[in-house]
This record gives sequence, structure tokens and C-alpha cells, in this order.
Amino acid sequence: QLPDFQRGWVWDDHRIQALIVSIMSGYPVGALMFLEYGGDSVRFKYRPFTGSSKDCKPEILVLDGQQRLTSVFTSLFCKEAVPTRDDKGKDIKRFYYLDIKKCLDDNNDDKLDAIISVPEDKMLKSDFGRVIDFDISTREKEYEKLAFPLNLLFDNAGWAAWTRACTELHDNNPEVVSLIMKFQTDVLVSIQNYRVPVITLDKETPKEAVCQVFENVNTGGVSLTVFELVTASFAADDFDLRGDWEGNGKEQKTGRQERMCNASSILSSVSATDFLTALTLLSRYNEWIGGGRAVSCKKRDVLSLQLYDYTKYADQLEQGFISAGNFLKEQRIFTSRDLPYSTQLIPLSVFFAILDKRAQDSPVRAKISQWYWCGVFGEMYGGANETRYANDVTGMHKWLEDAEHVPETIARAYFQPTRLISLQSRQSAAYKGVMALILKHGACDFISGVPMDFTNFIDDAVDIHHIFPRDYCEKQGYPKRKWNSVINKTPLSASTNRIIGGSAPSAYMKKIEQDDHVTESDLDKFIATHAVRPDLMRADNFDDYFVDRAKSLVGMISAAMGKPISNLSGEDVVEAFGAPLG
Repeated sequence: QLPDFQRGWVWDDHRIQALIVSIMSGYPVGALMFLEYGGDSVRFKYRPFTGSSKDCKPEILVLDGQQRLTSVFTSLFCKEAVPTRDDKGKDIKRFYYLDIKKCLDDNNDDKLDAIISVPEDKMLKSDFGRVIDFDISTREKEYEKLAFPLNLLFDNAGWAAWTRACTELHDNNPEVVSLIMKFQTDVLVSIQNYRVPVITLDKETPKEAVCQVFENVNTGGVSLTVFELVTASFAADDFDLRGDWEGNGKEQKTGRQERMCNASSILSSVSATDFLTALTLLSRYNEWIGGGRAVSCKKRDVLSLQLYDYTKYADQLEQGFISAGNFLKEQRIFTSRDLPYSTQLIPLSVFFAILDKRAQDSPVRAKISQWYWCGVFGEMYGGANETRYANDVTGMHKWLEDAEHVPETIARAYFQPTRLISLQSRQSAAYKGVMALILKHGACDFISGVPMDFTNFIDDAVDIHHIFPRDYCEKQGYPKRKWNSVINKTPLSASTNRIIGGSAPSAYMKKIEQDDHVTESDLDKFIATHAVRPDLMRADNFDDYFVDRAKSLVGMISAAMGKPISNLSGEDVVEAFGAPLG
């Protein structure tokens, strides 16, 4: 049978025919991979192959070979029409036959035309179904056309009855008798004797090995996720993990995923595997607090997660994610698109799950904030993070108990000032972090003066735009690495950006004052909320503006990280900015 994490059978009609040809020709079709069922490690929900109604405990699960084995089983054994698809992806049903004469034609190198694929009524038609081109809808017509039904191949009694009736229909014509006998020995018997190599994993194979092996052998398909493997494991205890996460349509039950997204759109980036990883982290933390195993959430730990732990901590963690989403709004990160690291949500949610109401205390929240921004600007969460998750969760616990025990992410975080120039697009976590800090600084719309909170951010289609416009900078010959860096960008509403256009700052500031009736002092005040000196903009002084804004951004980053930024007057800084930033 199949482990429940296997996808459904999807092979189309042409691939089934090609497989039959390979088997008939004795060509290799690749090894199969089996898994012994019944050990302590291998305990998954299972299901039968398409076409089978068997309902029993299996001895073997098929890890690799579902498509090939199902194609063989349904076309060469099952008596019902094979459910498959045409070359356009439309669902169809087919019976498969062998053209006896073409199978034995020595001049026919391409055996594919010896395979006859017919619909359920066993008639091939043209002219939109008005003309019947080929009809084997009765046994007599099969005998007449010498078309052998492949689903009799492993039915010895049915096979014998078919060949006997066929020869009788042809009045025992010696030529036909000889043809059928040769077909039996050269084609049918060779298909029956066809063998494929099989690799069998024993029942004590650990789950992480099953997961890795499955991903290795299924390179052409969608890889097996940890979530699917744990889902199959929990299903053995009659728990629907997928329904718990995605919701149960039959019972109209909302899943955790939807509840989290409804609470905060930022959480749309949280995958099912992220949730399981965070839950493993939370579970192991509680073991560690009680004197048990070390905190860990690597793949093998997630795959070892017990249903008891899931049901015990899932609600607590769900609320932890929701609290993390609210925290990120406070940091002026409003959408998943603007989230620096989705991976950082995993330990962040665990912090809030563990701390619960304590996370509302100002000193505790300040420490969480410092840890978060050190992770962003230290660019610490861009690679394999399982070890960092564990270190930060235990580190945060120790830090809250003793101020001397600073988490590793804070201790190791470092921001190089020249990094500001290399932040050219929102693909970078630090780039997104800078934009959030500008919003947190109190950035207001240039025209309305309204602060860009969550509602305005969404309603006014706020996005990141150049302060000294691109067209203007290109005409002035300013280097792109400067004018296109994060230093020359800020969040602006779509309507404000249209007014700015490609004009010099002094020109578009006058336009805003004249057309939108904004006073000079108010406009200066609004622009200053973006950490920009308006007098330098009015003078179109790009060089001084660039250095001054860089200083302001460095100050914001330093304050967010809770640690000084060094090398502000180093040679590389002076060379990059044209002046020291200290």
C-alpha cells in the first residue's frame, strides 16, 4: 500500500502506453523503493493503490514507484477502465489492448503503435463522434481484430479462455493459431516474467531518513515536506493534522492558518512546517526547563514530535504567533511582503508563547525588540537557522533572568555603515528593516501630514520611492549606487509619488505648496519625519543630503539594535560617502 503522504496518481495516457512498451520490450524502468511497515519508527497512515479495494494492514509501503506500479496494476490487472488524463490534462478513462500482429512484426521497431488505448465504450471515433473508426466493444470484435485485452494478462483462466475463443472464431486457422501461440510465448510470458530491482528499507528506518530518501528519489516531483510526514504519522492515531491547520470544510471548522491570518496578515508567510518547527521548539523548551533534553528543533526533532505534545501546545503557540504579528505591527511592519525574515517569526512566536502576559511588560518588550532588530540588521536569519532558534530561545530565557546573559544574536550582531549603500532593493532583510524604522520614526505623508500607520499604509497604497527622483538623478549624473540605495528612499503614498514625478526636490516641494495648499513650514515638518533635512532638499544639495540622511539612518539602526555602530569615520566610510558619518 501507499503511505498517506504520497500524492495521488497522475500519469497520463501516453505515459502509461510508453511504460507498457518498455516492459514489453524488456527495457529497464528504474528501481522501486519499498519500506517495511510495522516498526516503532515507521507508523504512518496508509491507503491502497488506485484500483484496489483492499482494506488491511500492509507489510510494505511504496516510497518510490507509485506511478509505475499503479499504471501496471490498473492497465494489466484491474478489470475496470483506467482513470487517467489526455495530453491536455482532461480526465478520461481507458482500456488497453495489444495488437497481436503489430507486436510480432519484426519490421516494426516502434512498438508504441502496437498499444491500443480505447475509451470506456471501446470504440475509437472521429468527426466529433459521428464516425466509428475502430470497434472492439464486444469479445467477438476483439477476436476479429486480434486485439488482446491487457487486463487479462495476469488472469490465467481468462487468458486461456480468450485465446481458445479467438482461435475458434477464426475456425482454428493454422496461421492464426500459430500467431497466437507465438504471441503468448514471445510477448505475454515475457511481460509476466519482467522483473524490476527493488530497494527495501527496514521497519526501523528513522523518519528523517524516510523523508530524506523520499526527497532524493522524487526529484521530478514535489518534494515531501516535514508537515506531510508528520500528518501521516498523526493520522495513524486518527488525528487530522492537515484539517487542524487548514480547516475542515465538511464541519465548517476554521483552521489555525486562517485564524492566524485573520488576526494578522503578516502571518500569511507562516507555513505549516514553520508552525511544527515552532511547536517543537516550544515543546523542547518546556522539557529543558524541567531538566530534560536540550532545546532543539532540527528536522529529526520535528519528525519525532508526538501527538500529545502537539495537542498540548498548539493553542498556546497559535496565540504566540498572533502576539508576534501584533508586535511586528508595533515595529511598523504591516505586510508579509515587508517582513525582513519570515524565519525569525519562529523563535519570536515561541517567545510570546512562553512569556504570555509577561511579554506586555515594558522592559521585557524592549529586550524582545532589541533581539529582533539585531537579527534583522545583523542579517542573522538568512541561512539554516534551527540551531540559532534554539540558542535564542534559551538565551532569551537566561537574559530575562540575568542581564549578563545576552542572547547570541544580540552579542554577535554587527552593522557595517557602508552596507547602507549596497542596500539597493527590498530583497534584503536590512533594506526592509530600514523602511520599517523610518515608519516607526513617525514618517508622515508629504502632502496630508498624516502618519503612516497600518490603515493609511494599506489604504493609500504606500510603497518605497526615491526622495531625489531617479530621472533627476540620472540627468545630474549622480552615481546610481548612491541615488538608488536605501539612503535615498522612503515610504510614500502613491498619490504623493505621482506629484513628485521626476522633478528636483526644490521643484516638487514648491508644487506641493502651491497645488495642495501646504505651507512651507508644514511641508518642512512633514519631510523631517522621514529623517531628512528639508533645507538640503530645497537647495537640491544631493551630496550633503546623502551624508546627513546616512547619519540619521545609522542613528536609528544603532538605537534599534541597542548597541553603538563602529567605524563611522573609517577610510572605507569616508571613501563611500565622501565624509565621515561620526
